[in-house]
Order: sequence, then C-alpha cells, then structure tokens
Amino acid sequence: MSPAKLFCLLVSCIVLFVNYNNSGFVTATNSIGLNYGLLGNNLPSPPNVLNLFKSIGVTKIRIFDPDTTVLNALRGRRDFQVMVGVRNEDLAPLHLSEEAVRRWFDTYITPYLSDVKIAYITVGNEVIPRDIGIYVHPVMQSLTNLVKLRNLPILVSTVVAMDNLDVSFPPSNGTFKPEARKQLVPVLQLLSQTKTPILVNIYPYFAYAEEKNNILLEYATFTARRVVVQDGPLGYSNLFDAMFDAFVSAMEKERMGDLPMVVTETGWPSAGNGDKTTREIAGTYNRNFVTHIRSGRGTPRRPNNGMDGYIFATFNENMKGGTPDEQHFGLYNPTDMKPIYKLF
Repeated sequence: MSPAKLFCLLVSCIVLFVNYNNSGFVTATNSIGLNYGLLGNNLPSPPNVLNLFKSIGVTKIRIFDPDTTVLNALRGRRDFQVMVGVRNEDLAPLHLSEEAVRRWFDTYITPYLSDVKIAYITVGNEVIPRDIGIYVHPVMQSLTNLVKLRNLPILVSTVVAMDNLDVSFPPSNGTFKPEARKQLVPVLQLLSQTKTPILVNIYPYFAYAEEKNNILLEYATFTARRVVVQDGPLGYSNLFDAMFDAFVSAMEKERMGDLPMVVTETGWPSAGNGDKTTREIAGTYNRNFVTHIRSGRGTPRRPNNGMDGYIFATFNENMKGGTPDEQHFGLYNPTDMKPIYKLF
C-alpha cells in the first residue's frame, strides 16, 4: 500500500480554493479527502461513487492512475478536486524524454482539462527508495516544465512512505535513509522551488500492528489523554503527530523544513488481522483523524499549521494483494455502498 500548506497558482477561481501566505506557500484547507481505489470486482459504478462522495461532503479524491471511466464520470462535476496518479510501471518509459511525458499528458490529462478539476499529478506511489525511484525526479521535472509552459494550475509531486526514514524516534531525530536521500532530496529540492507539497503516506496502524507490545492502542488511535512521548520541549499524545514530525525533522536536516506536507494516505482496517483490526478500532482512528485534521491545530513541531489528509480507502477492495488486512481498509461495502462504521 501502498499520511501543512499547499502551493497555488494565482489564477482566479481555479481548482485549489486555497490562499497564499507570506512564504509563497498556501495554507491548507484542513479538509478530508478519500482515496478511490479500483482493485475490486464488485465495485459500484463511478457515477454512483461520486454521488456518495457528494452526499458525505467529500470534494477531494485521489485516483491511483488516470482511469478513463472515473475521469469521464467526473466531467462537469466541478465540485470535485482530483489527484491523478502516474502508474509506477509507466515511470521507466516516461523518464526517457520530455516528448514521452508530453504524449502521456496529452493522452490522459489534456482531454479532461476543460471540465475536470485536476489539482495534482502524483508521479509514482511509494517508489522511493526502490530501484525505479530514480525515475521520479526526471518525470516530475518534465511534467513541471509542461504545466508551467501551458500555464496550467496543476501541482506535480510524488507520494512517499515513512520507510524513507532511517531514524524516526524520537521525532526530532528523524533522518532519511542514505539510499532514500539520493532519490528523495532532489525531489524535495524541486518541490521547494515550485512551492509544492511533498505527499506522504502515514499509517500508525502498521506501526502498532508490528509493535503492539510496545505501542499503546490509545497512542495509535488519538485517544490517549496524556503525553506519551516527551521529545525535549515537545510532548506527543498520538503516534500520527510523532510520525508526521519525524518526517518534518528529516526534511529540516536537509534544509527544507518549511516544505508543506499533505497526508495522501492514512487509515485503519476493520478486519484481517485479529483483534488489531475491528470495526470499533478502525472507526475510532478514522473519526479522530478527521477531527484532528479539521481542528487545524497541527502537530507539536508545526503548531496551528493546518494540513490536508486523505483516508485510505473508500471501499474494501477484494482484489488487493498482500496480507488479509489490506482488503479491509474501506469505509464502505462495495456491493451496497453502506458504511462499515459511522464516520461522516
């Protein structure tokens, strides 16, 4: 599986609906989006899914590839803001030339520009620091050049996981792995130049599942009523903030500590891993995550500094690989679109 501020172009009434601050970055809207995955053979039709999103007040969605069925359903639905992913398997051929990137863009993005609000193009999902991670920067650079040349209000970034960190505890000691630095630092530098957030997947669930004996469930689900981890003058009562700030600390060590972060994935499965994955726990985590984002209070390292967050995922996806819990991150049953637990 494959969690600040945003950059916005000064074009009136365009896709982002966010505001500049004094640094040139823009303030986050403290809003919740949903990941719309398609790895299931029993999923509802995209028009019905969009109606579901509208009924629960979700206007930000992320799709993992430029699926034409979903993009066609979005035509004319200007109330939605969309992240569109470049598939991991497309990175190698795209990195070869700007012409290859232009062809991809004109095939998958250009046909929808007039009636779909494409806010982000995400170049790969959790490929840094893998072998194909070396392709992320050149593809991002080519796409950045293209959208700038065409004066389009689309942000170009990539989605990374917390496994880029070599050290994450305490949060102030956050540092990137040496192999991650080689691929990630040039990407961060490009994002800093374009005032664009880095997109990070943050999952307290996986940390808790691996270290249940060492991590309190209350700490992992935002329900601790006290400071659990003291890091110098900063106190942490939830694991999400600690993980977020560890990534911030790692960026600070690369002299890019002010780069905004958007949490592109977080969530908790409702089944698939014994007593760690119940509907009650999943509902508690996701409800508290929504409250945390909407509060705008930020994290101990970035207090009163809003962020946007996307929950993974909309539906349980029965064709996802990996361990059984991977198929149970959904908020809704795909067959009848009824909620698995109350969230919105």
